[in-house]
Amino acid sequence: MKNTIFIGCVESSYVLLKHMLDKGYKVSGVITMEDTGINSDYHSLKPLAEQYGIDCFITENVNDSETLEYVRSKNPDVIYCFGWSRLIGKELLNIPGYGIIGFHPAAIPYNRGRHPLIWALVLGLDKTASSFFVMDEGADSGDIVSRREITIDFEDDAKSLYDKVLDAAKDQVIDITEMLDKDVLVRTPQDLSIGNIWRKRGRMDGQIDWRMSCDGIYNLVRALTHPYVGAHFIYNDTEVRIWKCSMEKNDAYRNIEPGKVIKVCSETDFTVKAYDGLIHVTDCDQVILTEGEYLR
Repeated sequence: MKNTIFIGCVESSYVLLKHMLDKGYKVSGVITMEDTGINSDYHSLKPLAEQYGIDCFITENVNDSETLEYVRSKNPDVIYCFGWSRLIGKELLNIPGYGIIGFHPAAIPYNRGRHPLIWALVLGLDKTASSFFVMDEGADSGDIVSRREITIDFEDDAKSLYDKVLDAAKDQVIDITEMLDKDVLVRTPQDLSIGNIWRKRGRMDGQIDWRMSCDGIYNLVRALTHPYVGAHFIYNDTEVRIWKCSMEKNDAYRNIEPGKVIKVCSETDFTVKAYDGLIHVTDCDQVILTEGEYLR
């Protein structure tokens, strides 16, 4: 295979690198970083590199002079950069002759940008994709080299969708590696005029307002469950995180105001009226509620 460096620092990085190494493919160097608290699914690649006897470089800034010097010392033909939230600078992009291959779990040119799996679930999309592309200075805007459609089922949450995407990506990265080795990798330019870029999410994007629809609340909860931070509502000035819920659209409660606590089974199991039905919370932070009270 081509002389390859691997860059990453999250769970998907680890899974894809391990899959390559387990299949007998080799990389000449690994670049990763220490946990900064930015990535909720952070996973260092250092232990895996040590296990396979691969040189590992720890960096805080992949574009700094020390990292660039390390990359040049390896003289890579290609760099795989999977699971790195910071943009790659022009100087690094120009080092490998075959470019830097990036990974984005969305159907680019649509849904480029931040938090693609979360946004897909929050918006209730019924499909996404696992996409690999040659990186440029833009956000997920380079030539596509592999893209596979992923179906999103109603029951999917952040973890199950993450697993679906990675199952496809593992096969794709092997296919890409083989095509690079044979010099038959096809690059397809993106038509950015038809795409869109998702923005960065903030804390308020994860806050439940019980006036929201059942679909809106259900989608928010499943999008932000583990390994992410969890959707939350405010109770007595405290954030209560919800990890799992179901919904029931029932006309019998049509005249009940949103936010009313309909039933309490335990400190982590209760039912609340939303705009157009009931939300049954089945896993959350412990909270003591009383039937009949109102959540704001």
